[in-house]
Amino acid sequence: MAFDVSIEINKSFSVAADADLVFKLLADVPESTSHFPKLENLVKEGENVYRWEMEKVGAGSASIQTIYACEYASDPSTRDISWKPAKTSDSNGKVAGTWKITEGANGGTDIEFATQATLTLPLPKLTRAMITPVVKSEFETIVDKYITNLGVVFKD
Repeated sequence: MAFDVSIEINKSFSVAADADLVFKLLADVPESTSHFPKLENLVKEGENVYRWEMEKVGAGSASIQTIYACEYASDPSTRDISWKPAKTSDSNGKVAGTWKITEGANGGTDIEFATQATLTLPLPKLTRAMITPVVKSEFETIVDKYITNLGVVFKD
């Protein structure tokens, strides 16, 4: 009755902030995710492991909530941050990705963001063709808003 939707997003952007400051914010998972739209709850499950609970989409018994956990690693010497799926009892998604942070021109910072997600939707397989593009579009819209929110933070 359920089906998977796979999503891959790659974004590159620059901000007018010091690379070390950018790394510090993005490596601090609770702080950086405080700028992530539609995140209902972030739960620390262990050392560098966080469970993401997104806002419910839909209404009543037809609502869906995406939940997944990630284990994070960061390297200050390269300014790379990565995450991979971690087990959590109520997960319906697996998400992995990276932030690559490099010094840009004029004291700014160049940032590369990449993420891959697989979300299991508890819907009839007959709805796959209709629902998959909507889910992918919503995921990309949320990531774009997150990047916009971070850009505002780094202007301060």
